[in-house]
Amino acid sequence: MFVMDCLSVNEKGHLTIGGCDTIQLAKEYGTPLYVMDETTIRNACRAYKRSFEKHYAGKGLPFYASKALNCKAICRIIMEEGLGLDVVSGGELYTALQAGFPANKIHMHGNNKTPAELRMALDAGVGRIVLDNLFEMETLNQMAGNLGKKVAVSMRVKPGIDAHTHEFIRTGQIDSKFGFALETGEALQAVKQVLAAENLTLKELHCHIGSQIFEIEPFVQAAKVMMDFMAEIRKETGLAIESLNLGGGFGIHYLTSDQPQPYDRYMEAVSLAIREKAAEHDVPMPFICIEPGRSIVGEAGITLYEIGGIKEIPNVRNYVSIDGGMTDNPRFALYQSAYTVLIADKAGQRADYQATIAGKCCESGDLIQKDTMIQTPEVGDILAVLSTGAYNYSMASNYNRIPRPAIVLVRDREARLAVRRESYEDLIRNDL
Repeated sequence: MFVMDCLSVNEKGHLTIGGCDTIQLAKEYGTPLYVMDETTIRNACRAYKRSFEKHYAGKGLPFYASKALNCKAICRIIMEEGLGLDVVSGGELYTALQAGFPANKIHMHGNNKTPAELRMALDAGVGRIVLDNLFEMETLNQMAGNLGKKVAVSMRVKPGIDAHTHEFIRTGQIDSKFGFALETGEALQAVKQVLAAENLTLKELHCHIGSQIFEIEPFVQAAKVMMDFMAEIRKETGLAIESLNLGGGFGIHYLTSDQPQPYDRYMEAVSLAIREKAAEHDVPMPFICIEPGRSIVGEAGITLYEIGGIKEIPNVRNYVSIDGGMTDNPRFALYQSAYTVLIADKAGQRADYQATIAGKCCESGDLIQKDTMIQTPEVGDILAVLSTGAYNYSMASNYNRIPRPAIVLVRDREARLAVRRESYEDLIRNDL
């Protein structure tokens, strides 16, 4: 019935996740509620690690892109599974360090890192700082010199690959705020400037072509372009880049009609392309990194809401209102993102009611889905939105002074609180 193995329907006809009845979870922890299946997260981590052993003989490492979901409990799971961690802000770095994550396995990203964030990364001793622009390079070089440090850096490159995703989440083409462009010669010139910086050591090239990508070919083409560029760098400067980070962006199931490729197929196809290019250019295979985020936590999560008002406008639309909305899931408002939605109390029944799921914010655009099929709703029912583990809690806000929901982790029929629900007192904590 469900593409996600962690979901099922019990003898009461209720939706379950990780063996836990979602109706009971809603009663115990309240709604809105994020629920994450820990086994699904760990299995995804292990699948990526197995794939590296199979296709790269272990010469590589997956880094969890923590912008998808960053909290101490998730950082600890990633650490226990032996992955690296990708952070994009001081807040994400601070969370990881507070969770005990080893700094040398953290990569620090961001297109406009502040001096304070760079200093924080330097003080922590992160494994890589990923350079995005020349101003950042110059700032970091000066800061490292003042501290008497030699800093290992990566450099983000736009490979010119236009992935077929929403324009807001395409990042590999020339018209992007991220990284250095290949087509204009900017990237090669930036490499030479990094090499001239006394306090920086260029260890890695990085690229990322976008998010929620189902096709394999864009990843293959990006790998070929980057290998060609590494060969050009060696020819121009004599430097053999040690590591190649190919980013993430692997698609997941939001609807049953979605057809993501098994992640091992991405890895196999890309590894073949890299081997071919290494042989063509007579260079050693680089250490390979990738940055899966959504594909590790996305399908592991659901969000539970209680249904309030139901407005049926004849020949127009049926609005089913919930006690959350764009404050805990802004993705429909931002990207018109598709989701599978169902009534958790009636998960075993047929979806026979067309509904637009309306949030509680004072915004006409505060919707979760438009004209989707669900079971016939009643006030007090629990509504579940599937595949919300990525970019929901991370993008949540306090618009309309609405507290952010709790996160509960479930595993083997047991539930535990990972993030407490915000209170009204939390909302005014910094008010003067």
